[in-house]
Amino acid sequence: MIFQAVGDFDGDGKWEAAAAYRLQDELIVEAYKHNGWIWIKTDEWRGGPHLIHTLYAAPSGDRGHGGHALVIGWQQGQTAYLSVYDWTADGLKEASRYSFPQVSRSEFVSSRAAALFPASVRTLKGTQWGYIDAAGKMILLPVYNYAMPFQDNGLAIVDQNGHSGVIDTEGRFVVEPRYDSINPFSEGLAVASDSKGAKVINESGAVITDREYPYINSFSDGRALFTAGVPSNQQTYGYLDTSGKEIIPARYLEGTDFADSRAVVKVKEQEYMLIGKNGEQLEVYPFAFVGSLSEGLLAYQEKEQGQYGYINEQGDVVIRPAYSGAQPFRDGRAIVNTAEDYGARYGVIDAQGKFVIQGVYNDIRDLGEKRFGLGRAIDPAQPFIGSVYAIADGDGQLLSGFVYSDPEDYKEGYASVHNGRETFFIDRNGDRAMGLPEVPGTGTLAFEGELIRANVDMRLSYLDRSGRIVWEQNREIPLTPPYRVNEAKYKPNKDYLVYYPQVEGMTDQAAQAKVNDTLKELSAVKPVDPAAQLDYSYFGDFSVAFYQKRLLVLGLEGYNYPFGAAHGMPSKLFPHVDLGSGRFYKLKNLFKPDSDYVKVLSGIIGKMIKKDPQYSYVFPDSYKGITADQLFYVTENALHILFAPYEIAPYAAGFPEFVIPFKEIDSLLDKKGAFWRSFH
Repeated sequence: MIFQAVGDFDGDGKWEAAAAYRLQDELIVEAYKHNGWIWIKTDEWRGGPHLIHTLYAAPSGDRGHGGHALVIGWQQGQTAYLSVYDWTADGLKEASRYSFPQVSRSEFVSSRAAALFPASVRTLKGTQWGYIDAAGKMILLPVYNYAMPFQDNGLAIVDQNGHSGVIDTEGRFVVEPRYDSINPFSEGLAVASDSKGAKVINESGAVITDREYPYINSFSDGRALFTAGVPSNQQTYGYLDTSGKEIIPARYLEGTDFADSRAVVKVKEQEYMLIGKNGEQLEVYPFAFVGSLSEGLLAYQEKEQGQYGYINEQGDVVIRPAYSGAQPFRDGRAIVNTAEDYGARYGVIDAQGKFVIQGVYNDIRDLGEKRFGLGRAIDPAQPFIGSVYAIADGDGQLLSGFVYSDPEDYKEGYASVHNGRETFFIDRNGDRAMGLPEVPGTGTLAFEGELIRANVDMRLSYLDRSGRIVWEQNREIPLTPPYRVNEAKYKPNKDYLVYYPQVEGMTDQAAQAKVNDTLKELSAVKPVDPAAQLDYSYFGDFSVAFYQKRLLVLGLEGYNYPFGAAHGMPSKLFPHVDLGSGRFYKLKNLFKPDSDYVKVLSGIIGKMIKKDPQYSYVFPDSYKGITADQLFYVTENALHILFAPYEIAPYAAGFPEFVIPFKEIDSLLDKKGAFWRSFH
């Protein structure tokens, strides 16, 4: 097997390449440098019969430059080694060697994975993702549409060109990006889905299931819940084992994950069962509903639409039904709801059904480490707007006032909260943690190895424990000089946030100012009362949809969510800006003045809806043609026409888009017009 790494090994600001491999039981390390035309091998080092585990470039500033050292993990006999090489005038030289008795490759991989963090970069192609190290240096280049954190097995799920794959810590694809989605690995296995269905893959990417399924859940306790049948009919549930075989056939109406070798399933109406790992019957529960087993207790309903109580594993009633909602037990406590008619009056009970926190709260969150977040309604007349939280212990003692928003789970004795102005950590006493970062804005903080991951105001950054920013997403998108697009931020209220574009580099400064004022207005930057409690939230962002020659096409997206609604309403705009003149082009500017472009485009799209199966979701008889100012954007060779949600299709369809090649409407195009010449 060949291991590869790239880095600036000699500190000259240009990256080199290195490769390590075995040839006839001999370890060979080669170094290559690019001379501007081709790669040239500059050095070679040969060693004994070693088993290579990993190879990568590590940032190093202790050799008089800010380049990289080459690190090789290898094993000889029962001893594992980590060798660090410097690139000197005499070639590669081993600078340090560390030995670790009986260390497996997985331990090397886990260490490497823990030191890599997904990071985003704004580019002309949209937001791209790569991986940085703890010093904030980009180790795996940003070539992914999205990147998830590395797991302990040294693998990470990434998205490239709209498909999901899996990479190792060197950036090599273990699973090529060919799936619609891949779930995180659990017990060495992951669920991958495509148009044919869901299947299980191992850490080498091999499919271990014999066929596809409508749904497979992640593995838990050596079993994965799956469904058979189709949603339009009665689906049944069964379980796969870690070899991908159907260890328990799909014969249940419902199922829960296995834990401690047991799971709860629904056999038929008014009958649930506790089963073992091979499907053997352990207990039968003659109730309308039974939840999963938690600390020896299960939530249940005696009859449909009835109240909830708790039974023990043998089916004996321990806590009589008295709640409109009942959550699983953890640390001897369970959150219950006492309100009727879908209201909210949450409390916390112990294993005997005694209230340790009275059922009077708009929301309660079990934060772990025997701590709860107690939520009071911001506006009691409109409880759906949300809550402000206090921290309480497992006995119901208040540890703080009602001053926090969105408390996260405790980890290592700390929980992330915000107060509408800044995001910070609190300790188990409910007090602001001293010596840890406070970040302006609203969001979450989380410990990630040596760093703290900050998802604040819809932007990602990494900080060290002192609060120093190690990495943050760039705020400038470079175009061709002298043009660039800068990101500006507008947040007048905790529930109103807009990132909007501002253009720089135009020769005519007055025209540039006018362009930027227009972009600001189109991005929904408007007066909002900072002190008001809004009855909705709004988020706006932008991207570069297309750029060529002088034409800049920006994608402005917004999402307005009325609190309490089933969903919000998204919006899109595509301003087409001529960076030479500052002119904003409209759809009609693309066509000859005397052309009936509305009729022609309407006809083309009408035929696409009728003949192309991908548009089968369009509401029957809803399409009546386009308007003169229909939502659109251009790319180099095509016109893209879009419709708003609900306009011709269900909300779930998003913005139906139709791509019309320019060659299909060539006779209509005004190729002498300013719009066409701005990008041709």
